[in-house]
Amino acid sequence: MIKIGIVGGTGYTGVELLRLLAAHPDAELRAITSRKDAGTPVAEMFPSLRGRYDLAFTDPAGADLGSCDVVFFATPHGVAMAQARELVDAGVRVIDLAADFRLQDPAVFTQWYGLPHSCPDLLAEAVYGLPELNREAIRTARIVGNPGCYPTTMQLGYAPLLEAGVIDPGRLIADCKSGVSGAGRKAEVNLLFAEASDSFKAYGVKGHRHHPETVAQLARLTAQPIGLVFTPHLVPMIRGMHSTLYAELTRTDVDLQALYERRYANEPFVDVMPAGSAPDTRSVRASNMLRIAVHRPAGTDLAMVLAVEDNLVKGAAGQAIQNMNLMFGLPEATGLEALAVLP
Repeated sequence: MIKIGIVGGTGYTGVELLRLLAAHPDAELRAITSRKDAGTPVAEMFPSLRGRYDLAFTDPAGADLGSCDVVFFATPHGVAMAQARELVDAGVRVIDLAADFRLQDPAVFTQWYGLPHSCPDLLAEAVYGLPELNREAIRTARIVGNPGCYPTTMQLGYAPLLEAGVIDPGRLIADCKSGVSGAGRKAEVNLLFAEASDSFKAYGVKGHRHHPETVAQLARLTAQPIGLVFTPHLVPMIRGMHSTLYAELTRTDVDLQALYERRYANEPFVDVMPAGSAPDTRSVRASNMLRIAVHRPAGTDLAMVLAVEDNLVKGAAGQAIQNMNLMFGLPEATGLEALAVLP
């Protein structure tokens, strides 16, 4: 059994980790922390988990994380890097669902997150945890920076085109939408039902934190400079993400459908839809699946990619467990094969 600790288990990604790990045959939760809710039984806070966990939340200062095999950080930015060194020195592997280990350049991290990186040497060895693009490095990693939800859709959407060299990497446009759970489990006016319902808006138009992360990873797939226009939008649904990606083709003789089918033929969590499809977010709700459809709009030299995922699963907790499976030599899909829920 893999002995697991979770730091910051009361948010949406934390409870999603708990939900998924409850069905994982090789996972044993040893500790889960929360400063605010220390002493509260997990099943009392989340009745959906009654009968699955006997643990209560503990204060981080008193949690025995050093006896775990792996610790997930489902915390705000800045928490994981403050504790990572002690854990790694104790032989514990770390998977951070925030941004502390996503950006390899400490200066870029400081620019976008407003705080200095406290362990740049560990940042330098951290592995970016997108299995479909970085599987072998994840297997041996001590520290994994779990990708952001938007970057997952953009990278997996653009990767086949960039790898094949059939688009102009300097002219990428990503029009992306997310449900309100992507903002986290917190009380903010713009996330209130009366504010977010019956409305649709763009945000982060002047710059979003997921932009430098996405550009840095896409740049690994091509020798040419990446130019990306990325606009996120908030839609009035709880969970789900839909990204419509555009790129200018430099070759018009390529069979886009065949290209994507070949690239993802052996990927357990990327489903390339039949030609002409338009995947919807409910087809992936509560699952670790990302669905893709690729089109060439009539009369254009553009490739258009539609990508959908559950932002809390493939966009966060499910992908983190996918990484854990790789790190501990388990079949990658272990504990993650549940189908999407309908309606």
